[in-house]
Amino acid sequence: MSTQPKNFGFGEDETMLRDSARKFFTDNCSADKLHGLVATDPDIHRSIDSVWDKDLWQQIVDLGWTAVCVPESAGGIGMPAVAAVALAEEAGRAAFPSPMLSTFNATFVLNNCQSEAASQALGEIASGKATTLAITDQAGSWDSLNTDVGVNSDGSLSGTAYFVQDAGKVEQLVVSAKSSAGIGLYLVDVQAAGVEMIADGIIDLTRDQAHVVFSNASATEMAAPGTGNEIIDKAMPAILSIVSADMVGAGEWLLQTTIEYAKTRVQFDRPLGFFQAVKHPLVNVMLDIDRSKSLAYNAACAYDTDPDNAMGFAHMAKSQAGEMAVFSSSRAVQFHGGIGFTWECYVHLFFKRQMHNQVLYGDAKYHRALLADKVMGAAA
Repeated sequence: MSTQPKNFGFGEDETMLRDSARKFFTDNCSADKLHGLVATDPDIHRSIDSVWDKDLWQQIVDLGWTAVCVPESAGGIGMPAVAAVALAEEAGRAAFPSPMLSTFNATFVLNNCQSEAASQALGEIASGKATTLAITDQAGSWDSLNTDVGVNSDGSLSGTAYFVQDAGKVEQLVVSAKSSAGIGLYLVDVQAAGVEMIADGIIDLTRDQAHVVFSNASATEMAAPGTGNEIIDKAMPAILSIVSADMVGAGEWLLQTTIEYAKTRVQFDRPLGFFQAVKHPLVNVMLDIDRSKSLAYNAACAYDTDPDNAMGFAHMAKSQAGEMAVFSSSRAVQFHGGIGFTWECYVHLFFKRQMHNQVLYGDAKYHRALLADKVMGAAA
């Protein structure tokens, strides 16, 4: 029996937060401004840079968005996960370059640490200290028992964390590291001695990624060895909800932009939208987005109110959103015709963000397989 509140617990406060975010991104991050910020150089051999507007990030901090899911006891606002999902959806709709979503994901992990050090780190996040997760190994696994980082006898860290999101924008990392006692979680300052960021080349122009090499880097323990894997597992439904919501927002932008183009572009003396071969697939995109949105909010709500079912709901959300991301992107490019393939057309910014998101923390097939194992039992 579900214990979730009606409307996924999305009340007046969450609605006001979403509406203010939508206005903020409309005013400050139009597609035109975004393209001018991150897509000035089409050369495939350009340098790998982390491009973002730090002034806008400071405005977000001043608005209190980084404190949204930080508990009140740590200096935050203490809103439910659906509030962060609403912000993630609006950020996706603008393809906004910032460490906001990575900071949310780190917040959910730290919330589950239940330690004094984690509470202090959460207070720093509430004050605007951008943070990201460094929990993935070289094979691309973020499974809570896999890490290529080890804890030295003096408590420092050595090894490498891979696929670290927004590494060029953050001030600190939540690192998964292994000792003889098991997996623990540690906070590391990116400016600390023994920390080296090596940027990865990715297709998404609105974000950056890196692998981080630790060489006897000093670290503060957030969760004791042997508990880190369980904490990551508890936070994962919220993390998957955030990524899914980002895809929902980008899908909504792609759909609306393509609809507007189909209304104005004339072919054979008719607007493109007149033809069934165009309008029927766009309706299917709309339906896919609606399903993805409901599942993302459902998973986020379950994280707070129905934890026993949250992971299953999160698998559903991420698998549906991943497929929607591919479908919405491909239809947007195709229905923009020849211009849809060009660098000057803004569609490619959202297309690339969708392609990055759909594989981040597992694609649709991966999550369907995990859901099948959960429902029917793992294959022998």
